Amino acid sequence: MENVFDVLKERGLIAQTTHEEEIRELLGKEKVTFYIGFDPTADSLHIGHFLQMVVMKHMQDHGHRPIALIGGGTAHIGDPSGRTDMRQMMTKETIDHNSECFKKQLSCLVDFSDDKALMVNNADWLLDLNYVEFIRDIGSCFSVNTMLTAECFKQRLEKGLSFLEFNYMLMQSYDFLMLNRKYDCKIELGGDDQWSNILAGIRLCHKKDDKQAYGMTFTLLTTSDGKKMGKTAKGALWLDPEKCKPYDFYQYWVNVQDADVIRCLKLVTFVPMDEIREMEKWEGAELNKAKKRLAYEVTKMVHGEEIANQVQAAAEAVFAGGGVSDDMPTSEVDTLDGKNVLDLLTEIKLVPSKAEGRRLVQQGGLTINDEKVTDVSLTLDNSFASDKGMIIRKGKKVFHRVVVK
Repeated sequence: MENVFDVLKERGLIAQTTHEEEIRELLGKEKVTFYIGFDPTADSLHIGHFLQMVVMKHMQDHGHRPIALIGGGTAHIGDPSGRTDMRQMMTKETIDHNSECFKKQLSCLVDFSDDKALMVNNADWLLDLNYVEFIRDIGSCFSVNTMLTAECFKQRLEKGLSFLEFNYMLMQSYDFLMLNRKYDCKIELGGDDQWSNILAGIRLCHKKDDKQAYGMTFTLLTTSDGKKMGKTAKGALWLDPEKCKPYDFYQYWVNVQDADVIRCLKLVTFVPMDEIREMEKWEGAELNKAKKRLAYEVTKMVHGEEIANQVQAAAEAVFAGGGVSDDMPTSEVDTLDGKNVLDLLTEIKLVPSKAEGRRLVQQGGLTINDEKVTDVSLTLDNSFASDKGMIIRKGKKVFHRVVVK
């Protein structure tokens, strides 16, 4: 069997490694237990987490054992990495509920049967710690000077970093130590924003137990111009169908930029590389086939094959039927009488702001009932909505129906 390290590298998933040659050799010669942490700060995972789930499946498919560490303890503090402000404090009940939601979603890709993968909650060892003992035992292994050079802290120092959050690195490092002791976990994986925390955990394992541990981070899901992917006009691209409808989820991937489709196929699908290399030769309209393949594959993994088939058929029906389908995204409003077009676009969350809506109109990208909208002051009325509703087209591919209750 090929080495999973080579698979991850070929698909562009690996960002940084602590010991590249040693990690590759380790993954090639033995079954390795590794972990990725998920702090339950919401009741659903999002597409950024999904990339991490894809890595877990690649690793598991090559014989390695994942540990999905649910941060039931660390979520009480919140990771300062990548944030400009302090996270909102959550109750234990909320954290427990969110943790249960994560378990279900992780299972769509990771096989937890027969201990092929483990799901562990760090609340089991963090919540009952004696703080004085913890600081004496673990805190003494950390240099404040070194911690302050970590990227996750540097970007927060100007606005203020609470001592509460300063503890987060110690707690995540302690997680690695505990998992190494309990399950012989040798590698911590995570997004590239976790690099500082991973390095700290490796140092702790070495200082406390004289054990060699390893770390590997993977690429963050960004567009070709460096912007973070997974944001829509309606918010984050959640995996929960109640928070992001499967049709909208599918449409997100159909609408990725031409420059991003091949990279996304490599990062978040299991389409064989031979097929992807053929798609790399495609141009123009042919790339739309690659986008549809991307959208179908990701939707199938997250929502199941039946739902993927349904939303794919609905999307095709929308285009074939001139933008009308019973399954297309639909918003209900009390009335259209006297409503400004920009107000409506923001109300139904087709654009994130009026400024964005104004640009859309000015650039000729908005059509209502097959008529291009040229006036940002357009006032609507109920006559715009026929029996089938009012059909809005944003750009070339995004269709949305508005019906009056």
